[in-house]
Amino acid sequence: MMKTESVTRGPVHTITQVLLSSRPISWINTAFPFAAAYLLTTGAVDALLVVGTLFFLIPYNLLMYGVNDVFDYESDLRNPRKGGAEGALLEPGLHRAVVWSGILTAAPLVVAMLWLGGTGHPWSWLVLAVSLFAVFAYSVPGLRFKERPVLDSVTSSTHFVSPAVYGLAVAGAEPTAQLVALLAAFFCWGMASHAFGAVQDVVPDREAGIASIATALGARATVRVALGLWAAAGLLMLATEWPGPLAAVLVAPYLVAAWPYRSVSDVESGAANRGWRRFIALNYAVGFLVTMLLIWWALVRS
Repeated sequence: MMKTESVTRGPVHTITQVLLSSRPISWINTAFPFAAAYLLTTGAVDALLVVGTLFFLIPYNLLMYGVNDVFDYESDLRNPRKGGAEGALLEPGLHRAVVWSGILTAAPLVVAMLWLGGTGHPWSWLVLAVSLFAVFAYSVPGLRFKERPVLDSVTSSTHFVSPAVYGLAVAGAEPTAQLVALLAAFFCWGMASHAFGAVQDVVPDREAGIASIATALGARATVRVALGLWAAAGLLMLATEWPGPLAAVLVAPYLVAAWPYRSVSDVESGAANRGWRRFIALNYAVGFLVTMLLIWWALVRS
């Protein structure tokens, strides 16, 4: 049954819907990687840390998810998941407000980040450009990386890893084998998360004519790819600096959450939403444990 549009009810309703489109439940997933990478590299609580964290907390997510909700409106009408924490079902009258809210809140912060970062770390400019390109390329017509199987998962992972890479680059971190292994593990985690999340939408995506890694590979194969990527993330963490290897066990809850769906059919793929909801909750628990490990790492280093 198609969802009906509601009538815009004034500024409070507009602000609420704009914020909902940015997925507040996921804000920390982009702000934390930047803040942790920058703070642990520099040890400084400065203006760039504050501005960058604020940018990756709200405007970045508003651009990433809000723009996606605008261009996915027609297909979202057919998706029973939309209309809450897992994605706003934006009334057409709010589309312009969402896009401009993202641009107008992001622009001054991006300028401030470029200014505060100075010219001493030119790679950071490139990383930020790639990060912003990935945000728009995922959804906007003409690019629509979200409809290019496998590239959709690569781009989604870039959304979460690039804030950390930017934090490292602008802080002048020296690349090491252990750091590369950590970022590679994070990237595998991001790809696995996107792939598993796409499984629950196989049916509505196919009905809407939208391609994804899950519609291309099928639900069963996609879940197994996600399991493999999470396992790879754990193995890569074994190559990081102590106490980083302890984080290898943190992929176990994700494997447990996704394992029951390893043989799910395309027809029954919507059942994977239960696993996805557990995944969202897991992110907070695992995020807390990652924070403890980072604090331990900082203490060991000092």
